[in-house]
Amino acid sequence: MKLDTRRTILVGFAFMAICAFWQVYDSIVPLILKDTFDMNDTLSGAIMAADNVLALFLLPFFGSLSDRTQTRIGRRMPYILFGTALACVFALLLPLANAGRNLPLFLTALALVLLSMAIFRSPAVALMPDVTVKPLRSRANAIINLTGTIGGVLMLGAIAVLVPKGEHPNYLPLYLFLIAFMALAVLVLFLTVREPQLHQKMLADSEGLPDEVEEQSAGGKLPPAMRRSLLLVLASIFLWYMGYNAITTAFSKYANVYWGLEGGSFAYTLIIAQGAAIAAYIPAGLVATKIGRRKTILCGIAMLAVAFGSCAFFKSFGGMIFFFFVLAGVGWASINVNSYPMVVEMSRGGDIGKYTGYYYTTSMAAQVLTPILSGAVLEYGWLALGSADPNAGYVLLFPYGTLFVALSFVTMFFVRHGDAKPVGKKDKLEAFGE
Repeated sequence: MKLDTRRTILVGFAFMAICAFWQVYDSIVPLILKDTFDMNDTLSGAIMAADNVLALFLLPFFGSLSDRTQTRIGRRMPYILFGTALACVFALLLPLANAGRNLPLFLTALALVLLSMAIFRSPAVALMPDVTVKPLRSRANAIINLTGTIGGVLMLGAIAVLVPKGEHPNYLPLYLFLIAFMALAVLVLFLTVREPQLHQKMLADSEGLPDEVEEQSAGGKLPPAMRRSLLLVLASIFLWYMGYNAITTAFSKYANVYWGLEGGSFAYTLIIAQGAAIAAYIPAGLVATKIGRRKTILCGIAMLAVAFGSCAFFKSFGGMIFFFFVLAGVGWASINVNSYPMVVEMSRGGDIGKYTGYYYTTSMAAQVLTPILSGAVLEYGWLALGSADPNAGYVLLFPYGTLFVALSFVTMFFVRHGDAKPVGKKDKLEAFGE
């Protein structure tokens, strides 16, 4: 049994477009809200959480809807094409609204582009398990995340180059680059991936393979022990996103206010972390085949907690920060590669989209709460610290992230299901052969 690496990379182009968008969204929108529209951190955090409020309802809906969709080009592809087209159109309005300091236009465009992204995110992610047999999904997800991270790194590079220093920079060149990138990525996906044929091939290849769900469940319901593991995995996802998303959402402001970095220079630190993640994705998938997904995730959580906890001690930007961001990148890769496959491992073939919705609903619930909560911590933390400096609360950002990541270790420790069943001894390189 071999994983088709080339096909998996092409399937990952949809996720590449998604990651490219969110990298720009998380890095630039907070700066626009703060610098152009003079919003405080709490209100800015609430607006940053708006996409996740939409996602709570829309991602499970479109994931489940795509499960029941049958078209000539597949179940997922119509949503990917339509959602991307809408997102590209509405994303162009964001820099225009920023340049004109038009808050109503900016918020309207933001709502429309977030709705467009919600249309295709679950279907795009569900495409990988639709065309990949269960034992190979961690390895496939490693490649998918590698592809997506490349998209994020490219956007970080674009931010560093295309966002000028100074007050009220022009973001139009950056967004034009983003739109062209997303459109090209999805066009390549559509022209090279024949979803219906690949799905039928996956079903044929899956015949005779051991299946934990088929063996243990009856009547379409998970047994209690497996349901408990599913809930614990989802709780872990919620907790580590509470910590991780707080850091990524506020990092551009943190680097500017607390470390004194200007313009898009903060992006270089994130590029280092993303580069480390790129290097770690495939090894993390291979490690999971040896020691299991759960143990690999626990190792990743420990690395992420150490990295965030260590960054809390830096009062100014220094070279050692790069080391800890490398550690964070490796830790996040180990978590990200294996968590989604653990969730869909407990699904049946006909409800992958629904379980994908569970995964994203949980992560989005955390990302609804944490920008608001962490924003309040940044804005009002100076009161708790007894400081006269209204920016003193920024010192609490990394301890906040560390706390929630550490809590996810506890819930993940008690998970007992979701690891792929072995299909026999294979040469480790064979899994990535053509």
